Amino acid sequence: MTIILNTMIRTGAVDKLLMIPAVVYGPKQVNLSITVERKEFEKIFKEAGESSVITLKGLEKPLDVLIHDVAFNAVRSEVQHIDFYALEVGKELTTDVPLEFIGESTVEKIGGMINKILHEVEVTCLPANLPHNIEVDISTLTEIDDKILVSDLIIPKGVKIDTPVNEVVVIVAKEREEEPEEVAPEAESAEVAPEAEVSAEPEDK
Repeated sequence: MTIILNTMIRTGAVDKLLMIPAVVYGPKQVNLSITVERKEFEKIFKEAGESSVITLKGLEKPLDVLIHDVAFNAVRSEVQHIDFYALEVGKELTTDVPLEFIGESTVEKIGGMINKILHEVEVTCLPANLPHNIEVDISTLTEIDDKILVSDLIIPKGVKIDTPVNEVVVIVAKEREEEPEEVAPEAESAEVAPEAEVSAEPEDK
């Protein structure tokens, strides 16, 4: 699936309500200041994230890039600026790809809980082979201490995993039992010592 994003060379002030300023750079790419339409980019970013190849159009020639960095407005949580990394044609790239956990596990019924250790793995591949994500099927986990390693992942053809294959992706742990709260013994009522009787001595007459 080809993801296309229309762009324009930035020549002056940017209407940030409608457009987002951006820059394109790479090892063999002259830095370019561009703008992209806000609504179009936000839709693509939501669907593609930072691990999908995007083809920029509107330049001298179409350019394949990755979203390298997105700066957000701290108050309104909207995109302020984008960095695009231009890919070299025919050259492999190394990047992180998110893991998508699918399926359902029944370990909760036996007192277990799913602990997700990794949420992304590092891969090396040609841009055309870069997966949007890698699926992890947790329905295979049925017992306490069951786990899925990086070596168990199904990797698309043409993609090499750089994350160590013996790293744990997800594991079933025994659910921690809540310890009953200790009830503090009621404080013993303090015994009040009886006041000593003071015998009044008769006054000397």
